[in-house]
Amino acid sequence: MENETVTSTPTTPTERPAGAMSHREVLEAMSGLLLAMFVAMLSSTVVTNALPRIVADLGGSQSQYTWVVVSTLLAMTATTPIWGKLADLFDKKVLVQTALVIYSIGSLVAAFAPSMGVLIAARFVQGLGVGGLTALVMVVIATMVSPRERGRYSGYIGAVFATATVSGPLIGGLIVDSALGWRGCFFVGLPFAALAFVVLQRTLHLPDVRREVHIDYLGALTLVAGVSVLLVWVSLAGSSFDWASTTTALLVALGLALVAVAIWVEARVATDPVIPLRLFRDRTMVLGTLASVLVGVAMFGATVYLSQYFQLARGMSPTEAGLMSICMVGGLLVSSIATGRIISSTGVWKRWLVGGMVLVVAGFLLLGTVDADIPLWRVGAYMALVGLGLGATMQNLVLAVQNGVQLSDMGAATSVMTFFRSLGGSAGVAVLGAMLSHQVAASVKDGAAELVAQGETVPDAAAAGSGGIPDLSSLPDAWASLYEHAFGSGIGHVFQVAAPFAILALVCVLFLREVPLRTTIDRDAETATAATGVATVPADERA
Repeated sequence: MENETVTSTPTTPTERPAGAMSHREVLEAMSGLLLAMFVAMLSSTVVTNALPRIVADLGGSQSQYTWVVVSTLLAMTATTPIWGKLADLFDKKVLVQTALVIYSIGSLVAAFAPSMGVLIAARFVQGLGVGGLTALVMVVIATMVSPRERGRYSGYIGAVFATATVSGPLIGGLIVDSALGWRGCFFVGLPFAALAFVVLQRTLHLPDVRREVHIDYLGALTLVAGVSVLLVWVSLAGSSFDWASTTTALLVALGLALVAVAIWVEARVATDPVIPLRLFRDRTMVLGTLASVLVGVAMFGATVYLSQYFQLARGMSPTEAGLMSICMVGGLLVSSIATGRIISSTGVWKRWLVGGMVLVVAGFLLLGTVDADIPLWRVGAYMALVGLGLGATMQNLVLAVQNGVQLSDMGAATSVMTFFRSLGGSAGVAVLGAMLSHQVAASVKDGAAELVAQGETVPDAAAAGSGGIPDLSSLPDAWASLYEHAFGSGIGHVFQVAAPFAILALVCVLFLREVPLRTTIDRDAETATAATGVATVPADERA
């Protein structure tokens, strides 16, 4: 399709570039996208406080508790680059709707799961859909709004993220405590998914950009296989087999070999690679990717276990644990909206990324001091600090990377950022979960020996070192207190281990080079405007 040249004067932050969508048109188009994003976030948050009850009901272990989370993250991580690349080749609306259907199928299977194995498999299917939703929503928004204006809309994304994160645990807690039980948690997202599907069909109208399609099957297959093998190793090492073992050596060797083949295919063979390696010639892309991995390890790896802390170390119900999440999400909501609007009005973004990471580091160091006896208001204050930092960091880090890539690479670049953040999160959840399980088992074993020496009888549910998650309400006070202190100190240790990753992410952000945000959707159009004073707007980009 040929470009049409439209003469215009240079735009200011408050003027709309030629052919761009109006604020109302963007909001109408975003309505379905935000619903899809809500569904993606709800899929994990609504079951967070239900997990202890689910694992206890299905007779699961701490390892299986971790796998319920890891299976979703693994599927989401491994397929995110593929979804992003597909967005550069095919109809984005159809892809988002396909992801919604896949998510719904996984939810239905999970709702009727008779065992932990089926539940984990269903969560994997959910992760396939969630991977598409998280990658595609950001890609579609990037094709509608320029980086300079995108900050104001990232506030809406932050609001949806906050709403899902707050309402999810609350809704999940209420459902678990009701007659519906934990299975109702997997039904609750289905009406939202159906509504998102219909709203997208009616409101999302994107330009039909046709280009020659070359699907990189070999690159996609080897990339997914390599990442999956490495994540399986990280998830099972230390529980199913030793870190230093023959199984570890085989899995690591196989995973690295598959990743090496994928890199070779992307660099030498693929006509249109899933992950274009030329993107990493850009300093912002490299540092942003490293920061995403580290933020993923710290954020997902540590915060996912806060629900266990409140329920098992502080004796809260699922609903009460959900209320505690308001502390972190409230900070995230305020921070994401405020920083997004400031960045849109000023075009300056680096200081907010740096400030956000400083708050995340401070919050993690403080959360590393928690135990079973610390006042709850202090835990809430530390969580709010982390929320403020994450709100200023997560979306704006993606924005900084999107600002430097061409429109034709927007899907790949955005999905790469999401991919590496999810990769870090998957590894963090698995490793820190194994660490938590080992520490809790060791603490319980030591404490159990003391209680037995004092004449206490060992209940079946409190078999020392079993790795299971007991129902504390069914245990004698002495044994319940033992588990509470074991989980309390264990969660604090998890944050101590996660804090250095947040510090390394701060270092990466410090070395980012600040580039003024573009006022056009396509980088090439911005270059042409700056050189000639004439805005070149492709006909297929104009609303």
